[in-house]
Amino acid sequence: MKLLANGLQIEVDDTGGEGRPVALLIMGLGMQLVGWPQEFVRALVDAGFRVVRHDNRDIGLSQGFEHAGTGNIVWESIRQRLGLQVRSAYTLHDMARDSLGVLDALGIRQAHVIGASMGGMIAQHLAAEAPDRVASLVSIMSSSGARGLPGPRSDVAAMLLRRPLGGSEAELVAHSIRLLRLIQSPAYPQSTEVLAERLTFSMRRAYRPAGMFRQMLAIGADGRRPEVLPRIKCPTLVLHGEADALVPMACGLDTAKRIPGAKFIGIPGMGHDLPPEVCAILAHHIAPFLHAAEEHHKP
Repeated sequence: MKLLANGLQIEVDDTGGEGRPVALLIMGLGMQLVGWPQEFVRALVDAGFRVVRHDNRDIGLSQGFEHAGTGNIVWESIRQRLGLQVRSAYTLHDMARDSLGVLDALGIRQAHVIGASMGGMIAQHLAAEAPDRVASLVSIMSSSGARGLPGPRSDVAAMLLRRPLGGSEAELVAHSIRLLRLIQSPAYPQSTEVLAERLTFSMRRAYRPAGMFRQMLAIGADGRRPEVLPRIKCPTLVLHGEADALVPMACGLDTAKRIPGAKFIGIPGMGHDLPPEVCAILAHHIAPFLHAAEEHHKP
């Protein structure tokens, strides 16, 4: 369903029913709400939570920013390495306000906020800027954005920049599979058939690579987060794969170090994806953490 959130049309999925504590899931770069596997959603629902997912702006079925163009991602990357301000159509703070707008539109006063990758960055902003609305924060395979942290492995970075704007469905799926093979969880590889089925479903739902590039620029423009993180006061859990080739584990460790009282858990064999085995591991850590946070907030 579409909701008006922060002045934008945002596509939302709401599972688990009212009367339960809410888990708001925020997905990463270029990923749609369906990027949260049903196994993970079902595990949280079975643990007693109402799960709200949404397509971030410019991706999936949510409102786009085609009028803004894509900019020059290579030149902006050079500006970032030189310490210059990256120019972007919008910011991660804007995207955090979209997520807050989703809660407002659904009449939800407070939620546990769970973000993956770029979604973790957005969730960090939300927890810092609207502390009364965030019961707890879970940051998965994400980063503090601090200068000097390691970036993607070189072959991963090159593949991201080569993402095609067009082509046949088969060509686009094949390219995405090559990228996923570079960042997959080495201990939990998925078959090519499973990946192709999931990618085909996602692309037929929506394929918006220009939006992904604009989101990438928003990440590059987000230089404030290292100073923002110490303001987070809610219970925080940072989860990160020890084999992450896109966002190395040092980024998750730095995130946890900057958030007062945050707990860090490294997951052996996990890369930068969510195969069923990883979903089960994440849910095993997250569900008890959310329940403990619920107890923390009881009067």
